Amino acid sequence: MTTKVPPLTYKVIAECSVTKARAGLMTLRHGEVNTPVFMPVGTQGTLKGLLPDQLIELNCQILLGNTYHLGMRPGIETLQKAGGLHKFMSWPRGILTDSGGFQMVSLLKLAQIDENGVNFCSPFDNSECMLTPEHSIQIQNTIGADIMMQLDDVVKTTTVGPRVEEAMHRTIRWLDRCINAHARDEDQSLFPIVQGALDPELRKICADALIQRKVRGYAVGGLSGGESKHEFWRTVHVCTDLLPKDKPRYLMGVGFAADLVVCVALGIDMFDCVFPTRTARFGCALVNTGQMNLKNKKYENDMRPIDDECECSTCSRYTRSYLHHIAAMEAVSCSLLSIHNVAYQLRLMRSMREAIQRDQFPQFICDFMAKHFEGEPVPLWIREALQAVNVDLPPDDVKVKEAVA
Repeated sequence: MTTKVPPLTYKVIAECSVTKARAGLMTLRHGEVNTPVFMPVGTQGTLKGLLPDQLIELNCQILLGNTYHLGMRPGIETLQKAGGLHKFMSWPRGILTDSGGFQMVSLLKLAQIDENGVNFCSPFDNSECMLTPEHSIQIQNTIGADIMMQLDDVVKTTTVGPRVEEAMHRTIRWLDRCINAHARDEDQSLFPIVQGALDPELRKICADALIQRKVRGYAVGGLSGGESKHEFWRTVHVCTDLLPKDKPRYLMGVGFAADLVVCVALGIDMFDCVFPTRTARFGCALVNTGQMNLKNKKYENDMRPIDDECECSTCSRYTRSYLHHIAAMEAVSCSLLSIHNVAYQLRLMRSMREAIQRDQFPQFICDFMAKHFEGEPVPLWIREALQAVNVDLPPDDVKVKEAVA
């Protein structure tokens, strides 16, 4: 009798001999995903300014959709008729869906939270919607995402007092309700979310409980919400020490380049963030030295591409001068810069994977930080985070920073 292959398998391909970084292969129903991976965010089933074909050209292997927003629009009935989000948006590769829990923070003024779930007031038409763990899973089963998130009780990271512990324990209870409601375990994998704010003991209690459940991967939630970077990295470090090594670890909502490099060193495999496409809408391109604001007049007659080393279609065809001309004013500007910014993120992740496989990741980190903070001191939190995984950056060589080439 043939054993059916589970909808998610994960294999560690290589491990850094110095840090906690690892390169892996995650196999889903809709294809393979090389980790560490950055997942662009397509909240409503689309990345703003990009077509699915363009994402495939960039070799994007997995993207993210949002359960709350897709549940509101287009809704379950439409997604059922379409046969799920993959068919609805014409996307043949992996999809991960957030549970809707993050909206407890981002739409807090519109939400009321109790043991049953989250009662939202729609920002679209003021109608009420009760998002329970069961309803979140029902929506995600209909969406058909390869990886689904449990509904968790999310509090702002800077919250202190009994509400933090209450939310952590409720997250565990809600996970069990999500597992019981999950109707498509043969096709979709459910990830639990480690909560506990900035309290390492609460994070440990939560992680210990989640590990006892039968799941195929884990997420670290509740960060990038206003906490200091020193608190941020320490919490990530604690969580990756607690979670199993044979399953993928997803850090939710993180996407700045330096953060990605640090958190890969701390043992994270998966990331998502709206940052690459959002900053594109403001006329900014991502480069190794940070961000290039193409609205700046100095690019008016600059006939070079954004990045000579980038092979994306934007850098192959358009100059900084042209992009300056349309930046943040024409709709096509958002598209062209989003293509480049997503390409930058994906290339960064690929470079990290390759360095890990060569067991040269510490040198990659040093080279990256020297370029990224050229002429500026590397932030102390980055130095301390990397020291925690045995990487000592060279002393800062702070000179007057030249204009971005």
